[in-house]
Amino acid sequence: MNKKIIMQANHMHADIPAVLPTELVHVLAAGNDTRIERIVSQGHCSPPGFWYDQPENEWVLLLQGQALLRFEQPDRTLRLEAGSYVNILAHEKHRVEWTTPETETIWLAVFY
Repeated sequence: MNKKIIMQANHMHADIPAVLPTELVHVLAAGNDTRIERIVSQGHCSPPGFWYDQPENEWVLLLQGQALLRFEQPDRTLRLEAGSYVNILAHEKHRVEWTTPETETIWLAVFY
């Protein structure tokens, strides 16, 4: 059976509410062992003492805004701005220390 796929163009800056009480996560595509997400932050950061410890690798591109990531081992920070990207290996503990509070920070995250 031939499955018909309808193509539709979307925009990374579309459908972002004016107020974001929590981070906005939207899965753009997923299949097999890969997932692509758009994440929108506005002053959001990881809760105190919380570390992401993910079972998959994560490649992240910052499309808009700024962010500060902290990695546990070795303890270091990485400042990102629009156009910056980083590859975070599986189980590399990290957290979001800060995102731009006055504008949206838009992330494109590929989990693989």
